[in-house]
Amino acid sequence: MNKTRIIIFAKAPVPGFAKTRLIPALGAEGAAELARRMLLHTLEQARLACATEVELCVTPSIHDPSWDGLNLTHPIIFTEQGMGDLGERLARAASRACAAGAHVLLIGTDCPDLNAYTLQQAITALDRNESVMIPTFDGGYALLGFKRFDPSLFENIHWSTSSVAGETQARIKSLAWTLELLPMLHDIDEPDDLQWLRL
Repeated sequence: MNKTRIIIFAKAPVPGFAKTRLIPALGAEGAAELARRMLLHTLEQARLACATEVELCVTPSIHDPSWDGLNLTHPIIFTEQGMGDLGERLARAASRACAAGAHVLLIGTDCPDLNAYTLQQAITALDRNESVMIPTFDGGYALLGFKRFDPSLFENIHWSTSSVAGETQARIKSLAWTLELLPMLHDIDEPDDLQWLRL
């Protein structure tokens, strides 16, 4: 059985840096506090999903004092996102994990409904497919998983737009990979999204 690595992309929950689009509704401090809760929730759900490995891929540097005081007690692998746009950073992390022989699930911390049960469904989906995706109602995705790395999944994608999931699915189709789509979920990015928050 192949090991599965859940890679969580996260910003430090610092006022003015994390969840900035929610500042009009929550204020800078409130948005940062929500970011902290969502990060800890995501880590806990990943741990409960029984993945072989959980990686927290962060910005800024893991040595930045903004990470102090989070009490991250889970047995996790800490890595840094590094430079480049989102596609370059995702590709770097995914390539590294696949090179180590892992199946990869890429997630963020913006989707509290991405719970341990759903993550376990995605892990299982990769046993019978070459890729798996959980789309979001805003046109992005909450999870992208695959058994092997291909850079085309991350090159020239119009990030933070409603076309991300569709563009990525088209790339998967062009690779002739099988894809399992799991039920769509809500991201918490904009003030209007707060109606879906159940934390």
